Amino acid sequence: MQFTDTHTHLYSEAFDEDQDAMIQRAIETGVTRFFIPAIDSEYTERMYRLEATYPNQVFLMMGLHPTHVKENYEEELAHVEAQFAKRSFYAVGEIGIDLYWDKSTLEIQKDAFKRQIQLAKKYRLPIVIHCREAFDEVFEVLESEKGDDLFGIFHCFTGTKEQALQAIGYNMKLGIGGVVTFKNGKIDQFLSEIPISHIVLETDAPYLSPVPYRGKRNESSYVKLVAEKLATIYQKPLDEIAKITSENADAVFMNVKTT
Repeated sequence: MQFTDTHTHLYSEAFDEDQDAMIQRAIETGVTRFFIPAIDSEYTERMYRLEATYPNQVFLMMGLHPTHVKENYEEELAHVEAQFAKRSFYAVGEIGIDLYWDKSTLEIQKDAFKRQIQLAKKYRLPIVIHCREAFDEVFEVLESEKGDDLFGIFHCFTGTKEQALQAIGYNMKLGIGGVVTFKNGKIDQFLSEIPISHIVLETDAPYLSPVPYRGKRNESSYVKLVAEKLATIYQKPLDEIAKITSENADAVFMNVKTT
């Protein structure tokens, strides 16, 4: 049984003390692939070192995280573009809009989001969206960029059923992580009404640990706990959840459009 963690920050400082042991735990649990989102230029070298150590398991994205869209965002976007000019990646991410931490940067967040979507289209790559307290704003940008060349993952989906269907309408899979195990997470109440063909697994490690580790450091081995919850929701065997969600991840990351 093999799982795919479509969103994990394995290079985070939270893993500095035990990174190798933590990754080994995940591999032993059956998590064979880790898709790694970028944050900003300060983490680029950490990502490259991780990839060099685990070349068969680690798959990198490149992008500017919305909470790191600051006064120097033009320089950061130039860094992102420079990385794409040098080498290949599996997605542009994580990108999007976050109004939880700072509403004052909304306009430059929208600009950075839109420009990175256009970068993804240039390289025929998926996008991986970060959205926090900003569904309307994210959908506004997606509406302006919609088309066959727009596709990807709505990471850490925590919205309503209507918002889930809207995201799917923009060719997005839903990234489901630890929130689905929370008593107040709400998405477990309607997820069975969303075809599993639109679902991928993620942890967002070291954040958002599933129950029973809620409030503690998350790690990629816990993606199995998310899969177990989905097995209950969809009334399917765990190995089938693992297979389907990994195939869904392939459809996003591995079958990159060439037309």
